[in-house]
Amino acid sequence: LLLLRFDPGFISFAFFFLLLLPSSFPTSAESMAAASAPSSTPASGAPAPPAPAPAAAPGGAPASGAAAANGTTGASANAPAAAPAASGNGAAPGAGAAAAASGSSAGSSLYVGDLELTVGEATLYDVFSQIGPVVSIRVCRDLITRRSLGYAYVNYSNANDAQRAMEILNFQSVAGGKPCRIMFSNRDPSLRKSGAGNIFVKNLDREIDNKTLHDTFAAFGTILSCKVVCDSSNVSKGYGFVQFEGQESADQAIETVNGNLLLGKQVFV
Repeated sequence: LLLLRFDPGFISFAFFFLLLLPSSFPTSAESMAAASAPSSTPASGAPAPPAPAPAAAPGGAPASGAAAANGTTGASANAPAAAPAASGNGAAPGAGAAAAASGSSAGSSLYVGDLELTVGEATLYDVFSQIGPVVSIRVCRDLITRRSLGYAYVNYSNANDAQRAMEILNFQSVAGGKPCRIMFSNRDPSLRKSGAGNIFVKNLDREIDNKTLHDTFAAFGTILSCKVVCDSSNVSKGYGFVQFEGQESADQAIETVNGNLLLGKQVFV
């Protein structure tokens, strides 16, 4: 008080200092707010906490915010996730199994007809396994009585064995019965019903069997099936059918054989 009373210069300095006090120091409310707020800057020497992982959008793609954080444009952020990597051989999963399945069935399945009703799967296996590895055999049976219908399907593991079996066993007797007919199994109904390559042969001699009819027309092309129609006593009815692989072979057979003699009888095609 004595200084304020006797020194005018000091009074002016003190007054100016008091004016600066409110702007230089925070108020009590500001101090409490600052003290309670968490610090965004880590302490010196302490590592910064890791950023939280971005939330995944449905389908596994990161949210757009995360894509922007990673420097990804909007187009690539919304792009679908990449397909799973292919297996080591470059094939899609399951492709090898599908290829193996198709390779084991294409051209390796045989139809075996004119079987005795007593011939079963075991008998056929003993016969056809002598040619090569047999994958499966199925004798077709009546759904109610379970009796054989007289034909079966034999599946080899490769087409070469199936071809050899048809060449060796076709028109041969199975288990002491009548000669069987063997041809490649054709499971395409449109091809069977089209009639392409089919010819009808009538006025056949009763001595002409399936093999004789086959050997007669084999000179005109590949024969898919050949059959002389017989009665219940296995006696020829005097007509039969031949199916060629192509229509050109059928046309040539008709032009050549029709009206000619076969075992002394004139046949009509």
